[in-house]
Amino acid sequence: MSRYDVLIVGGGPVGLTLALILSRLRVSVCVCERCDEIVEDLRASTFHPPTLDLLDTLGITPLLLEQGLICPDWQVRWHETHERALFDLSLLSGETAHPYRLQCEQYRLSRSALEALRSEGVDIRLGCEVTSLDCGADAVTAGLSTGDRVSARYAVGADGARSIVRALVDPVFEGSTYPETTILATTRFAFHDHLPGLSHVSYVWWEKGTFSLLRLRDLWRCSLYPGEGESIEDAMTPAGIEAKLQRIWPRSTAYEVGEVRPYRVHLRLASTFREGPLMLAGDAAHLNPPSGGMGMNGGLHDAFALGAAIKSALDTGDERSLDRYAAVRRRAAETDILDQAARNRARMQERDPAKRRTQFESLQRLADNRAEARDYLLRTSMIDGLRRAEAML
Repeated sequence: MSRYDVLIVGGGPVGLTLALILSRLRVSVCVCERCDEIVEDLRASTFHPPTLDLLDTLGITPLLLEQGLICPDWQVRWHETHERALFDLSLLSGETAHPYRLQCEQYRLSRSALEALRSEGVDIRLGCEVTSLDCGADAVTAGLSTGDRVSARYAVGADGARSIVRALVDPVFEGSTYPETTILATTRFAFHDHLPGLSHVSYVWWEKGTFSLLRLRDLWRCSLYPGEGESIEDAMTPAGIEAKLQRIWPRSTAYEVGEVRPYRVHLRLASTFREGPLMLAGDAAHLNPPSGGMGMNGGLHDAFALGAAIKSALDTGDERSLDRYAAVRRRAAETDILDQAARNRARMQERDPAKRRTQFESLQRLADNRAEARDYLLRTSMIDGLRRAEAML
């Protein structure tokens, strides 16, 4: 049976980044991921400034910049009139080395981290599912789908919403599921050549609903919603997707659509991020609405905090660093990630025309006031929240 300091369950961006952090700290790691290869379906794609600062310490940010699209600003937009509240991220200059958002598929981070880990000889087992976990006084023993068993001082659940590790730490995973279903559709159509003043990241109100347009280097990802009285099944048909895209920009020919998938929006938070030798990070610990792109970023912030906490516990034998991680990152998830994402969602889901107009004009005034806009961006770009958390670790 192989033995390690840390077993990481889950080889997505959070698990692989944590493994790379620990490897650089000379902590022995094994990563088990049930998929045979890096999943390349379109999931998270927004990297916020402080996340890029952290990944820069691992040499990963330059690789992402080569593959992604820098977004110097983002906007909330009124579709029919093209009015917009534009938030200029250059106001964060001096607060971060990366005063912009980067639009880049999360699998590109996973690929870069995996390549670095393999070059460093870290044990990465793809196509290997953890089927059982037994916690002893000084070690966690995992049974694997390959028939092998591995032992580690600590195990980390970075295995997403259906985490096997969280099932042991917090089997309830309380929270809620919002009523709406979001439909993600991708297209190479150049919306930016047709919609005046369109940012690479745009949250849009239209007369009867909302949608979002997020640009990647080679395509646009469109977050769409079923129409009033329209079933999810009908909304997902080629005709349903076509109608929604034609509503954004009418054209004489049909849109070329790539990936289409629905997803439900959850707001959930584990009751604790630690139970003995088991720790949680990322979606295994917290799920939030995608508005504002905070989920993956928050998970990566977990990874950096947890890596340092594990290294301290292994070096000193004092596990209070793990308790601080659990308390501080849970608080950060609750107050700085879930709450902000929920506010972003609530704003865009507003349907009352008068309330929408009031909110929109308030956002315009905020965006036009440099001091207030800067403070707002420090919050929504996750800089303030990460600083508070780091000060408590």
